[in-house]
Amino acid sequence: MIDLADIEAAQARLKAAGSVVRTPLVRLPGEEIYLKLETLQPINSFKIRGAINAVMLAPPGDRAKGLVTASAGNMAQGIAWAARELGIPATIVVPDQAPQAKLSAIERLGGRVLKVPYDQWWNIIVTGRVEAEGVEGQFVHPAADRAVMAGNGTIGLEILEDLPDPDAVVVPYGGGGLTGGIASAIKALRPRTRIITAEPETAAGMAAAFAAGQPADADYRPSFVDGAGGRRVLDSVWPLVQPLVDDALAIPVAEVAAAVRTLAERVRIIAEGAGALAPAAALSGRAGVGKVVCVVSGGNINASKLAEILTGADG
Repeated sequence: MIDLADIEAAQARLKAAGSVVRTPLVRLPGEEIYLKLETLQPINSFKIRGAINAVMLAPPGDRAKGLVTASAGNMAQGIAWAARELGIPATIVVPDQAPQAKLSAIERLGGRVLKVPYDQWWNIIVTGRVEAEGVEGQFVHPAADRAVMAGNGTIGLEILEDLPDPDAVVVPYGGGGLTGGIASAIKALRPRTRIITAEPETAAGMAAAFAAGQPADADYRPSFVDGAGGRRVLDSVWPLVQPLVDDALAIPVAEVAAAVRTLAERVRIIAEGAGALAPAAALSGRAGVGKVVCVVSGGNINASKLAEILTGADG
């Protein structure tokens, strides 16, 4: 687990930084489903929390040459935001299928985008190393960095401040950094609350690991749910998240698209695929009964894809 003291220190650090929004927890009309709206962050994603916490904790000398990360888009924006605040460069390595909406946002924040094939990008996630000419600076892992997880864990503190007795918290699972942080905070303060991860069934590495009891390969296929799921749970993250997670769900992409429509129609919230995963799980009944909190992790979706989904496409 990430120590509760580290998460609480991150909360104070982020408050002092002034860039992170304390997002609301709103109830989905007609349901006992509560939405933690990280779409309202300045970069429309929770990733700003972990990025700023990690960068603030990095020794100034290490980050002097700039910041580097590997991200499908949202962590990239968090790092680019932090770099801009510090007046240093940021290089973001992205997979070749990253959506243009996220790439454009990185560039607006002053980040340099380096696009590589998915396999090469995934190898950076696994190894935590970028070996590319002209890329230098402090590498911030988007998931396996404990300072990133502590920053993400502040979401868990805020959930319990607003709703002290949730029966379940559903978290979209990507690399494990969001789950590790939130689950550490929730389990430390309310161990009875179930932690449930949600992934697209096209990239359900956590569900495969949960079923096997150890990291296992998933059948990976790209989908519009680009910010969650993966081929395999990272070996470095599995020992941390495994004891904290009560269930791991693989959600059909069509149900995720339906959840995007539901959020837009009923609460006027724009969610990307990863952001709609947890609500999709809750609306299907798979997350169980009682007070279910869903982390709506981000809203960076291509306008054209959003339009297709809102007019009935299944993703």
